Amino acid sequence: MPQAATDRLMNMCQQHAEEIAELWYKALSENERTAAFNTVPKEAAIRHAVTIYKNMGRMYFAKDASKEVEHILNVEGIIEDHYARGIPLEQILYSLILLRRFIWIKAEDEALFELALNDMYEAVHAINRILLIFDYISYITARRYRELASKKGK
Repeated sequence: MPQAATDRLMNMCQQHAEEIAELWYKALSENERTAAFNTVPKEAAIRHAVTIYKNMGRMYFAKDASKEVEHILNVEGIIEDHYARGIPLEQILYSLILLRRFIWIKAEDEALFELALNDMYEAVHAINRILLIFDYISYITARRYRELASKKGK
């Protein structure tokens, strides 16, 4: 019996967590949108990413995904660690955008999804491109919000 695509994706996240995290960290450390992460030790950043990737299945399949995500983040102290290091919110958000993007990059590299129709590939490409646009919108919105809050505080 073939394994469902979602199961394959969750297994890939868990089994290749360290590899994906290394790829993510390389992009993170080279991206101007995440420059503050250059102050975070590589091991700490990788550890946080691996935690997310290894627990992706737990979060994805949880009856209450929001509670599971919050539980994992609280147990690992990821948010508090970033806050204590003074990482700006928009850079944290962009690091998450990259974290999510590398799941799909790895899935594509692994040819995880077998699509029979070329139209399906184009639809997936369009969806991914729209997601990227909204990723940028989220990043810019968070950055601008912080700028406005700073001006109000003066």
